[in-house]
Order: sequence, then C-alpha cells, then structure tokens
Amino acid sequence: MSKMGTISSDTDPDTVTILHRRGPAQRTLRTAAELNAAQRRGMAIETSKKMMAGGNRQHHATKNTARLDEETEELHHERVSLTLGKVMQQARQAKEWTQKDLATHINEKPQVVAEYENGKAVPNQQILAKMERALGVKLRGKDMGQPLVNKSAPVKKK
Repeated sequence: MSKMGTISSDTDPDTVTILHRRGPAQRTLRTAAELNAAQRRGMAIETSKKMMAGGNRQHHATKNTARLDEETEELHHERVSLTLGKVMQQARQAKEWTQKDLATHINEKPQVVAEYENGKAVPNQQILAKMERALGVKLRGKDMGQPLVNKSAPVKKK
C-alpha cells in the first residue's frame, strides 16, 4: 500500500472521456444518388454555383453585362468592324504570321485574335494597342491601315 492511499476515479476506468467530438465531415455530393440518399437521411444540403470556374479571364467587357441583361430595351455591346478585321488580317499576312503567331507575340489566346479578325470581339483598347505595336499598323482612328509612326524615332524634316 502506498503512503498516498488508493487511487480512485470518479469515472469508470474502462470508459474514455471525450472532450470534443467533431461533427460529420462535409462532403461534396457528386451524383444524384448521393444527393437523394442525403435528402432521405434529412441532412442539411447546401447548393452553390461556381462562377467562372476554370476560366482564365484576363480581359472582360468594359460595360456592365449584368445591367445589359436586366434591361428590357434592345441594347447590345458594340463589336469591332469588319474593316478592322480585314486590316489586321492583311497586316498579319504581310508579316507571314499565323493567328497563333500574333497571339503569342501579344500574349493573348489565339481565340482573341480570331474574334477580332471575324468582327465578333468587343473592342478592348489594351488589346488593340498591343496588336498595333506588333503589326506596325494603325488599327484605330481615321487613318486605319496606315503604318504606325514611331514616336521615339526622330522625324526627318525637309
């Protein structure tokens, strides 16, 4: 016998005292069968829609598309003109570039170049400026299609 006396506990020595128990782990239900089973069990189900998941959205339309969708009038985004597409195409072919070559040169996707050439793109001034510098041709303004004048180069006076 020890000097301290017997060791006694207020709980049964064979039971384990749990201080904190985690709730059921949250899972993503992937199939309709899993969803139906969870509904039958009466579990709380939360649904959420991922917005623009997996999309590398670098450039977006400058106008508010949600506001345009809510409007009841006939409103739409302006698209680039077909003449711009033809000028781009001629300048690109003069340099013997494919659409992919131009896209890699301006750090854009080939889809973007194709949309501009087909006249389906919403005009973005940043992309147009990059294309102008890469192709060396003015793509905006009244003198569209003219060679781009380099501002840093000295101008020859007669």
